[in-house]
Amino acid sequence: MRKAVATRALTAALAACLPLGAIPSTVHAADAQPAPALVSPNRYGLPDFGDLVEQVGPAVVNISVVQRVAQPQMNGDNPFANDPFYDFLRRFGVPVPGMPGAPGGGGPRVNRGIGSGFIVSADGYVLTNAHVVAGEPGGNSGGTVASDVTVTLIDKREFKAKVVGIDRRTDVALLKIDAHSLPTVKIGNADRSRVGEWVVAMGSPFGFDNTVTAGIISAKARRLPDENYVPFIQTDVAINPGNSGGPLFNLAGEVIGINSQIYSRSGGFMGISFAIPIDVAMNIKDQLVAHGRVQRGRLGIAIQGLDKDLAQSFGLPDERGALVASVDPGGPAEKAGLKPGDVVLNLDGTRINDSADLPRIIGEKRPGTRVRLDVWRDGRSRELVATLEELKAESAPAASATPDGGESMGAKLGLSARPLNPQEASQLGVRGGLVVEGSSGAAARAGVQRGDVILALNNQAVTSAAQFRELLERAGNRFALLIQRGGARIFVPVRIE
Repeated sequence: MRKAVATRALTAALAACLPLGAIPSTVHAADAQPAPALVSPNRYGLPDFGDLVEQVGPAVVNISVVQRVAQPQMNGDNPFANDPFYDFLRRFGVPVPGMPGAPGGGGPRVNRGIGSGFIVSADGYVLTNAHVVAGEPGGNSGGTVASDVTVTLIDKREFKAKVVGIDRRTDVALLKIDAHSLPTVKIGNADRSRVGEWVVAMGSPFGFDNTVTAGIISAKARRLPDENYVPFIQTDVAINPGNSGGPLFNLAGEVIGINSQIYSRSGGFMGISFAIPIDVAMNIKDQLVAHGRVQRGRLGIAIQGLDKDLAQSFGLPDERGALVASVDPGGPAEKAGLKPGDVVLNLDGTRINDSADLPRIIGEKRPGTRVRLDVWRDGRSRELVATLEELKAESAPAASATPDGGESMGAKLGLSARPLNPQEASQLGVRGGLVVEGSSGAAARAGVQRGDVILALNNQAVTSAAQFRELLERAGNRFALLIQRGGARIFVPVRIE
């Protein structure tokens, strides 16, 4: 599981672990009317989920995993080898770290974990979370796929499972067990779910199999940090470590999501949990069955959201759309003519209401697909056509510049900066820019920080301090700065009062 930090809230993956570590055809929702609810009020006027649980429970499974992680052998890398007592203890047969059979040394370390899942086809396909069977890349397991995965049904039958494939970007994994005529879940339509409606979760929190909890949908299409491809369903259903990968049901007994994460200060449930919409998971499942891997389209841009000030800076009537912060050299976007400062309003006729909509829509398309982009530039809309490439692993972030002294860029802005030197410009891959040395007044209120690199003002590239002052004088009291901060480029709206 993703470890919780006590001093601040964070999203936490939910695969419960022991102390040593983390651990044929698809049936889609019909377009007909929603299925009738399996829940009716009891004699006290409260919902009774008993019939629903009896019907869907047999298709929910417990998943246990074993991961074997190699440890250093007795060699020059052993940190205890130079200890003066090491050889003495070894000669007398006392187990010491680094020796086979000794605690923490020799053979592989065994990590065990548990999670949940559900059967989506009668011939043995099971959906769960990627972090249940592969852990976290930075965790004790190193992010490696478990060597031993066991699926336990509600009738206590156990099956060794094969990991068909995982997709870390959506945290979805597909397993296959050798069985037939299995009970399966019904696939619902997450788009039809409404905020405020009742939902039920089933899984194995802390290893307690077939645990049922209930609550309501608190919000839809939630965007979480570093999650660009999943519009999460937020609920107040009690979810804890071990619930990961379990189904989220609506009152008709249809799966509308996979329970995946919680927001917590303690590592336990605090009233906010998140589920992956089932349509996202089933798309991943279909690709893994057909191709063994997931293919996503790539446009080759970095984007950021729009607020009221940025929208006004670019002359937009409202804050919808995805603001292009940077364009990858030689990528599909650059070939199509997309530029930093453009705002993508529509893609193939689909409105981009929020910046996070664009990566998800692009990611759902196959490489080689031609897409039509409606782009806002210089106060008017224009159409561009791009051919998507395949999304690969993320590239390493660019190096950030180190400030070492600067000059005032104007009293009304409250900014002091210096030009990039040639070596810094080469590291960042730019021709010019200003390194922020101090920020106060309007610049500080806008969030400009020491160490930021100013690359453009209102889409005009900044090449020198003198040129920046000229652009500043012509910009008026509202403008947008394009800033490089670490490995990311963002537009910062500035308002001078």
